[in-house]
Amino acid sequence: MIPLILYDIPSKLEGNFWSPNTAKPRFVLGYKGLPFRFEWVEYPDIAPRMKEIGARKNKLADGREMYTLPVLSDPNTNALITDSWEIAEYLEMTYPEEPIFPNKSKGLVLAFDTAVSNLGRAAVAFPFLRVSRILHERSAEYFITTREASLRRKISEFSPEGPERDEHWAIIKDAMNTLKQWYDKEEGKWLMGDVFSYADIIIASRLFWFKRILHDDEWEKVASWHDGRWGKLLADVEKECNEV
Repeated sequence: MIPLILYDIPSKLEGNFWSPNTAKPRFVLGYKGLPFRFEWVEYPDIAPRMKEIGARKNKLADGREMYTLPVLSDPNTNALITDSWEIAEYLEMTYPEEPIFPNKSKGLVLAFDTAVSNLGRAAVAFPFLRVSRILHERSAEYFITTREASLRRKISEFSPEGPERDEHWAIIKDAMNTLKQWYDKEEGKWLMGDVFSYADIIIASRLFWFKRILHDDEWEKVASWHDGRWGKLLADVEKECNEV
């Protein structure tokens, strides 16, 4: 089998990985045991590189269309897929072994994905601030310019220490409280009890993002909430997806 190609965004961190969106297909590929390799693309190079290989633009929540990552190329089928959700659907349909949408749960997991994306959105300036510090210079400049435009404030105003930072932490903690309530509805370590699914990958990808971009003490705080549940969940998903 020819290795698939996952297009991802590099960073200054060891191993490069940091993005929660590209973490999702990486976890799926690992879970299904599919061989793949990375092609690293800096932020300002995404549009020209994706245009060059023939990838389509991604439609954003606000209706805009633009080139984004992840993109997955499968030389075994000549497929080229944009967007983490569509990549998950493609991999499930093309390589059904080790299903990520068990018991015909794709519709429910899609609804879950939408709900999770809204959790903590009001505090996004804080992780954005942290992301801006771990990117290479060209990508950092691009990231800061585009995020300043979307949030309509300067990067120095994203999450200043003090009351605003405290509010962002409170929003993040509240989001994790909600996730705990959802996970507590079933016995077992996964959202569906003893059955692993893409829903767990969605949560693990966000936890992975926090672990990579936050300061060590900040991640330790998140990981320790609810008796260490979130650090353990990330470790469990990484093991399930052959990341460790």
